[in-house]
Amino acid sequence: MARTPLSGTQHALRAGDYEAVIASVGASLRSLTYGGRDLVVPFDADVVRPSYRGATLAPWPNRIVDGTYSFGGRDFELALTEPTRGHALHGLAGWLDFDAVDKGPDHVTLEAVVEPQTAYPWRIVVTTTFELGPDGLTQTVTARNESTEAAPWGTGPHPYLVAGEGTLDEWILELPAAQVLAVTDDRLSPIDLEPVGQDDPARFDFREPRAIGSVEIDHAFTGLSRDADGVATVRVTDAAGRGVSMTWDAACPWVQIHTADKPVPAESRLGLAVEPMTCAPDAFNAARYSYDAGLIVIEPEQSATASWCIAAIG
Repeated sequence: MARTPLSGTQHALRAGDYEAVIASVGASLRSLTYGGRDLVVPFDADVVRPSYRGATLAPWPNRIVDGTYSFGGRDFELALTEPTRGHALHGLAGWLDFDAVDKGPDHVTLEAVVEPQTAYPWRIVVTTTFELGPDGLTQTVTARNESTEAAPWGTGPHPYLVAGEGTLDEWILELPAAQVLAVTDDRLSPIDLEPVGQDDPARFDFREPRAIGSVEIDHAFTGLSRDADGVATVRVTDAAGRGVSMTWDAACPWVQIHTADKPVPAESRLGLAVEPMTCAPDAFNAARYSYDAGLIVIEPEQSATASWCIAAIG
């Protein structure tokens, strides 16, 4: 019997000039190409997935500060999966092995269960479909609460987009966000919302497309401009105008942008993380903040759905 790769069962998809591979561990987008060029930073099948690259984040995206929260009159304490900053990072589904419940040449539907546990005592069935088509790769995530009590919920993806030629510093970013969430320098803990042009527009204001430059970003943005259908679009392109876009609807009022700065130069700034989110960082502690953190509460036997799409430009 062939050994399963470290990133899990591999699901290869193809439609037209698009090809994608989905790894079952974390329902992770392992690679996505258009005409042979990368649209996301890929990783090899037989490695432990690096840096949540391409993972499906659930039942929360981003951070829960100190790993503690209160819900339904009870206090909970999560494992600190980001120990250097002292937070619970990116949910509980990132290392679950998702089973394929439907598959075709251009799509796959994966499913896993977040079982009740001390710090998150709800049973959530997470179902996600990846589908390639003329407009790119669409991922849809649905959570169903199979508990007897309401459950807090949030989700989002974690791709690192690749524009094409040149370096991240040279790529052009268009980010239609009017507000950025200020965070502490040391732990990235949320403070408050600020206009993107208030204190450091060179770092945060990309409402007009321009080069990313040398700025370092690891922040959540909101106040998104949308088209007539309610769709927000982030575009990352190279000097030749080729690149990649990511779109999503009102189910995700937030997006995390991260320039992927790493201590090792060869591993740093390989792609731009663009993470649409149904809720803000630390949304499980929404009552702490003056703004709407967007926490979703799923009632028993009810569901919540969100989706996004990655497509080639040029």
